[in-house]
Amino acid sequence: MLTEQSAATVRATLPAVGGAIGEITERFYARLFNAHPDLLRNLFNRGNQAAGTQRQALAGSIAAFATHLLDHPDRRPDAMLARIAHKHASLGVAPEQYDVVHEHLFAAIAEVLGEAVTPEVAAAWDEVYWLMANALIAVEKRLYEESGGPGLRPWEVVERVEETADVVTLRLRPADGGPVAGFRAGQYVSVGVTLADGARQIRQYSLSGAPGETVRQISVKRVHGAASPDGEVSNHLHAHVRPGAVLELSEPYGDLVLSGAPDTPLLLASAGIGVTPMIAMLADLAAGGHRAPVTVVHGDRSPADHALRADHTAYAGKLPDASVHLFYERDAEPGTRTGLVDLADIAVRPGTRAYLCGPLPFMRAVRAQLTAKGVAPADIHYEVFGPDLWLAKG
Repeated sequence: MLTEQSAATVRATLPAVGGAIGEITERFYARLFNAHPDLLRNLFNRGNQAAGTQRQALAGSIAAFATHLLDHPDRRPDAMLARIAHKHASLGVAPEQYDVVHEHLFAAIAEVLGEAVTPEVAAAWDEVYWLMANALIAVEKRLYEESGGPGLRPWEVVERVEETADVVTLRLRPADGGPVAGFRAGQYVSVGVTLADGARQIRQYSLSGAPGETVRQISVKRVHGAASPDGEVSNHLHAHVRPGAVLELSEPYGDLVLSGAPDTPLLLASAGIGVTPMIAMLADLAAGGHRAPVTVVHGDRSPADHALRADHTAYAGKLPDASVHLFYERDAEPGTRTGLVDLADIAVRPGTRAYLCGPLPFMRAVRAQLTAKGVAPADIHYEVFGPDLWLAKG
């Protein structure tokens, strides 16, 4: 909770800081990478930095956190903090790195806002920063304790499956022959690779296999037509990784996991490669003998582009009360629909808990349709591949 004096100062200066937050985060990253170039090569996603999406995500999270402190002084935005903390833990972020971020972020604020940053203003926003940072550090500490600590572990590729022209599934086992920890359906792992220029880049991929298997499975979509470095890791995995190759994987993280009472109706909506966490969820539900209604919705360019389609429909078919609705932009087959996902004539039962994964415009559209059908916003959960721009885009 902010002190009364800091809350008044943050409220008065939030419009100015919010209006300049894009420039502030741009200056921040420039300063950070100038002082610590290894962070850009070996930790931060170079594609997201080049596209500016990481700056947007950071700006959105800061503004959202400060606004929440003012509007709800008696509670923290735990859902937002958990999402960020899981991503940080998958990357192995350490507590001391928050001091580095603080140094360069507040220098950037001073550069952009100049004389407006009085000692009182600096102290108030310093309080905001450390409330957020210390909350994240605490959650990340708990996650590390549960997972056995930060860091990536070598895993050997034992099988490669070409799912579609642009999606490949890799099945991996620990290179040291050690045990494989379980995971919760919907979680992801960080995958580290060393690229041709020597940079060590890390990306997150949802686990697309069934929980409880003795191997880990990820399904990777190749990014086409994007300026380098966007897509550099997916293209590397497609072009160079075959059985026998060794990749570095983190332990599983992520907060898009099945929860709620066992008799709760579920809706699993995905588009494109967003199908991957849904496969794990359906496999888990089938293995657990889930009997409540499950509505499966998926949108894709065409049936040929629908990765893991056989698994998608097979796992749904093992559930006693499941309905499957497939939408394709072209080449729709009998029993499927042409066009974008539309829930207009799909029954959504009262009390439904929904899980969404796919491009942000798709999830925004589905969320709006679900709320219009009476689904409580608190019962709609989502996963974004890459920086979470949901808050950044308002």
